[in-house]
Amino acid sequence: MKRKNFMQGMKDGIPIALGYFAVSFTFGMMAVSGGVGLWPTVLISLTNLTSAGQFAGLDIILAGGSLWEIALTQLVINLRYSLMSFSMSQKIADGGRIIHRFFVAFGMTDEIYGISASREGKVSPYYNYGAISVALPGWVLGTLIGGVLGNVLPGIVTSALNVAIYGMFLAIIIPPAKEKFSVRMVVVASMILAAIFHYAPYLSQVSSGFVIIIVALVVSGLAALIWPVEEGEERKDAD
Repeated sequence: MKRKNFMQGMKDGIPIALGYFAVSFTFGMMAVSGGVGLWPTVLISLTNLTSAGQFAGLDIILAGGSLWEIALTQLVINLRYSLMSFSMSQKIADGGRIIHRFFVAFGMTDEIYGISASREGKVSPYYNYGAISVALPGWVLGTLIGGVLGNVLPGIVTSALNVAIYGMFLAIIIPPAKEKFSVRMVVVASMILAAIFHYAPYLSQVSSGFVIIIVALVVSGLAALIWPVEEGEERKDAD
C-alpha cells in the first residue's frame, strides 16, 4: 500500500514538476545573471522550495540587503506554509508520527498541499513523498538549466515559461471544483476577498504573504461552519 500511494503521488506530482521547472528556470536565470554563482543558486532551490520566497530573497541579495531583512521577508511570505502543515498533520493517515510531519512539512508547497488536501479522507505520507520526489527535482533542475542557459534563450521564451505555473494552479483547482459545490464557493469567495485586498484603499498595503494567510483563515473558517464534515465521513486510507 505504501508503494501504491508513493506511485500515485509521483503521478500527481508530474504536472507540478513541469510547472516548477518553468518557474525555477526564470529564478536560475535571474540569480546567475545578477551575480549569484550557479551552484549557490542551485543550493538555494534545493533547500528552500518556495518560489515567492526565493524571488523576494533574491531581490534583497542583489540589493545588498542584510540577513535580517531576508529572514523577516521569508517569515512573512512563507508563514502560510505553517498553516498548510498544521492542516496536513491532521490529515496524515498514520496518525501523524513526528518523523512524517517533518518530511511532509519540508516539501509543503501550495501545489503539493492542493493535491493532498483535495484527496478524499486521510492521506498517506507516502503520497506526499511521491509528489515531493518529482516536484523537488523539477524545481532544482529548472534552476540549474536556467542558470546555465537563461541568457541564451530569447526573452519572449523565458517570459512564456512563467505562464505555466498559473495553468498548473488551474489544473489543481478545476477538477474538485467541478465535483463539489462547496469547493466552487470557496474558490469564488477566495478570489473576491483577494480582489478586495488588492484594490481597496489601505487594504492594498497589506503584504501578499499576510493576504494569503488572512484569506485562507477567513474563507476556510466560513466554509467549515457552512459545510461541516463529520469525522465519520472521512475514509481511512492505509499508509
